[in-house]
Amino acid sequence: METYGFTQGTTPLLLSMPHDGTAIPPDLAPRMSAHARTTPDTDWHMARLYDFAAALGASVIQPRYSRFVIDLNRAPDGKPLYPGASNTELCPIRCFDETPIYLPGEEPDGDEIAARRQRYWQPYHDRVADTLAQLQARHGIALLFDAHSIRSVVPRFFQGRLPDLNLGTAGASSCSPVLQARLTRVLEGARDYTHVVNGRFTGGYITRAYGDPENGVHAVQLEQAQCSYMNEDPPYDYRESLADGVRPTLRALLETMLEWAAQQTR
Repeated sequence: METYGFTQGTTPLLLSMPHDGTAIPPDLAPRMSAHARTTPDTDWHMARLYDFAAALGASVIQPRYSRFVIDLNRAPDGKPLYPGASNTELCPIRCFDETPIYLPGEEPDGDEIAARRQRYWQPYHDRVADTLAQLQARHGIALLFDAHSIRSVVPRFFQGRLPDLNLGTAGASSCSPVLQARLTRVLEGARDYTHVVNGRFTGGYITRAYGDPENGVHAVQLEQAQCSYMNEDPPYDYRESLADGVRPTLRALLETMLEWAAQQTR
């Protein structure tokens, strides 16, 4: 089984959905709790929510395997994203609700983590890096949109209810400030949804590692509250009536990135 799926587009935009996968390798599943095997912390239905991206000419990459196998949005050395806050690991050992992922004594050791990094993490990042380099060479600019979602209430990570749409630009360092301002205006225009820019989620490893605006690579992350498009409890059903309300805003974000990029390369 390939570790990720990839579709080549025609524009400077790459859409990454690093927590969309749900597969668990058959040799790993018996070591996990029954709860963990349901992959409850998945960014559910990302591919469906953004299924318009291909029509916009975006390249699209998404993993096959769950973040419980390895988290593609964490640094390869396991360095925490948010020092001083609760963080999940490169190979997580607890679910978001703090219950153990593994049965007693079955947590991965250093050698296993290194093997997973080589098997699952490296190919995804090689493709992201190669694609961004190719897009920049072809178009004179490269755009990366990292799409995420999470339950609207997760006390482990934040107090209260998360805003619906959380734009992260690594503290305004991963993309042009003009692009950030334009994306912010899109969110401000979506009056049915709450939003924040560089709030609790400022962008994960992917946004921080690849965003390099001085050299023509502009990266943003959107963390979306799952209640805006799905049922947050099992079986995590996609709710088309909700999703159809927010999808125009998601599309507008991608279109705004492409319109801005076109202005930079005229």
